[in-house]
Amino acid sequence: MKIKAGFLQFNPVFGKVKQNLRTIEKMLKEQDFDLMVLPELCTTGYQFVSGAEALSLSESPGGELGGMLLKLAKNKNAVIVAGFAEKEKDKVFNSAMAVGPEGILSVYRKAHLFFKEKQIFRPGDTPFVPVDTGFGYRLGIMICFDWIFPEAARSLALGGASVIAHPSNLVLPWCQRAMFARSVENRVFIITANRFGTETRDSGPPLTFTGESQVITPAGETAVKAGPNECVAASCKINLSNASPALNEFNHLYRNRRSELYRL
Repeated sequence: MKIKAGFLQFNPVFGKVKQNLRTIEKMLKEQDFDLMVLPELCTTGYQFVSGAEALSLSESPGGELGGMLLKLAKNKNAVIVAGFAEKEKDKVFNSAMAVGPEGILSVYRKAHLFFKEKQIFRPGDTPFVPVDTGFGYRLGIMICFDWIFPEAARSLALGGASVIAHPSNLVLPWCQRAMFARSVENRVFIITANRFGTETRDSGPPLTFTGESQVITPAGETAVKAGPNECVAASCKINLSNASPALNEFNHLYRNRRSELYRL
């Protein structure tokens, strides 16, 4: 089964939710895709100075972002994954929603909060379970720093995900290279949608995001990649039948696991 999958990479303006929504809509409107992944916190920016500020800029999955994505998903007959600040009463989560033509497929809340995110967001309470997209494949979601915990991608792969959406705001230099290992060890496609640019807030030093969004195949090959400061929506054809844990007639990455020997 082949689908056209990719990422949107841009530089969100902090706090300018409507402006960022317009940018996303404009960039995706003319694109042809079956699966598109947007960055982490794509409508708000990243470097909040307080939980109260994050809450003031947050929204429910059925808010402005969800409504716009649903409209696009219907128009494209596609699935779109986007990171956002999720409001639940007086709580705010660093979340990502997957939206299809019929509505919201799932909402995942980031499990592994990075650095000062721990002062802003509630820890995620949703398990690493992939969702049936309705298009014949299962989709997993992890957010940014989740990448450094191999259990996240492995759990999604064991749950039947053939492709993992990875909305990100990366500042550490290792992730893009590490996705080779995550893809190969789980035999899945991984789409990392990162942002670029620098944010300077009162809460700390400037943060510079690394860009270089990418689609990595189960063979560890880079199917498409953006530059470090490139504003682009890019996609490519991927063959989901290549997302198989069977390496040969003797080796199956999941069935050959020796979990009784692992110290977890």
